[in-house]
Amino acid sequence: MGHGRAPLRTAAAGAVSAALIAGTVVGLAPAAQAAPAVRFVDITGDGGTVLKANVLTPAGADGTRDYPLVVLPTSWGLPQIEYLAQAQKLADSGYVVLTYNVRGFWQSGGQIEVAGPPDIADASKVIDWALAHTPADPQRVGMAGVSYGAGISLLAAAHDKRIKAVAALSGWADLIDSIYSGRTQHVQAAAVLDGAGTLTGRESPEVREIFDNLYASDLSKEQQMIDWGRKRSVGTYVDQLNSNGAAVMLANAWGDTVFPANQYAGFYEKLTGPKRLELRPGDHATAELTGLFGLPNDVWTDTERWFDHYLKGADNGIDREQPVQLKSRSAGGYEGYPDWKSVGATRRKVALAGSTTIHANVDSGADGGIVFLSSILDQVAQLPPIASMPLLPRRWAAVWQSERYGTAQQVRGTARLHTTLTPTKESGTFVAYLYDVGPLGIGKLVTHAPLSWHGRTPGEPFGVDLDLFSTAYDVPAGHRLALVVDTVDPLYTEHNPSGAQLTFSSPSDDPSYVSVPLREQ
Repeated sequence: MGHGRAPLRTAAAGAVSAALIAGTVVGLAPAAQAAPAVRFVDITGDGGTVLKANVLTPAGADGTRDYPLVVLPTSWGLPQIEYLAQAQKLADSGYVVLTYNVRGFWQSGGQIEVAGPPDIADASKVIDWALAHTPADPQRVGMAGVSYGAGISLLAAAHDKRIKAVAALSGWADLIDSIYSGRTQHVQAAAVLDGAGTLTGRESPEVREIFDNLYASDLSKEQQMIDWGRKRSVGTYVDQLNSNGAAVMLANAWGDTVFPANQYAGFYEKLTGPKRLELRPGDHATAELTGLFGLPNDVWTDTERWFDHYLKGADNGIDREQPVQLKSRSAGGYEGYPDWKSVGATRRKVALAGSTTIHANVDSGADGGIVFLSSILDQVAQLPPIASMPLLPRRWAAVWQSERYGTAQQVRGTARLHTTLTPTKESGTFVAYLYDVGPLGIGKLVTHAPLSWHGRTPGEPFGVDLDLFSTAYDVPAGHRLALVVDTVDPLYTEHNPSGAQLTFSSPSDDPSYVSVPLREQ
């Protein structure tokens, strides 16, 4: 385990290079026609680190009045012109907008700290600078960002009471639950982040060590990694964030392979102030992408509406809408819910009867897909990863199917697997997949999740409860649901020793099942 990661990182870096070039074009395209002039500045961050930034003020600003301020920290690996199209729109609407390259990336100084304490201190220093050098109103400060910028914005709002509103797009609330859910390394996602960091920035020794330990599956360093991640997760500071009272808008994609939707939904439920949760088809940051080109985009439209209401006091109705807004991966418009628990108001169990043994170390053909590519195909063409149920080799895959449904099943929320597992080795991994199976036995992936364990007694059964990644998917009438379990998926690191076998059983006093959340109809 942990071998062969350098080529993966190199490939990821190449993919990221293309994305960064595209991102640069994105930011530059609208600049020539924009009314507010862009001013490029240097800001002294925490410890004297120079942060490269740009600032736009509303056209006609003459120092006689103040304007609300929106601060935009850049995404992981992207240059400071990333948000230029949206910054110009906001400035046209009467905002002072300041975008800065986070430390460690591009021309900014320092090293990559992954939203560590210096990054949070930087955000406050940037606000200080804006209040001193622009006509920004200290009582009307907001932060927004995509991906890394989203995480930093949330953490900053938990530590700086001046921030009154946040829009965190494709971000994280729990860093460990994002890249190490189920005690399983999300190795493709980590490689993309690592590759981008290597290509466009300077990783700190601590960050380099975290990546290396993640790839190496070094259990002696596991708690160190968890502690490191907690310090960088706004979920750790949710009480501070609630106390500060910032209005928080969260937006993410169902297929986000870097920051899965589950961790955002769980965090949303813990917020006590004004809040909004939006979930759509797509992968990491793909739902926001067209907005970075200056094209119409629902996420960015709602971001501006959020700021208009909570920073300008505009009566635009966003506070009266259902705060949880979902869009199914299958079709149709937005669905509104009063809270997350109302999303899957009813549940349907699929029994996992009998006892089934599978062999480890071989990919059965059931997979979660390829980071970015698979969920983008699902977003634009409704083509999720597929697998043929009849052709899956039962030596390496366990398969259970429901009855054929007479009506459409609108899956909404978080499916949960409950089973009894008996391994032949003390460590192991399995990945559970939920499929929509048509009449010909072809399954389209609805959701999945990995699980790993260590220190178990071989031959001794133990109970398993696993939340699959949250989703919204419509299973057509006449189709079935199928649960497939195997041990190898290119998205994740496998912990099964050579020759391991896993037995899934359903004791009479504790039957196995997958509980599927359904929209109330």
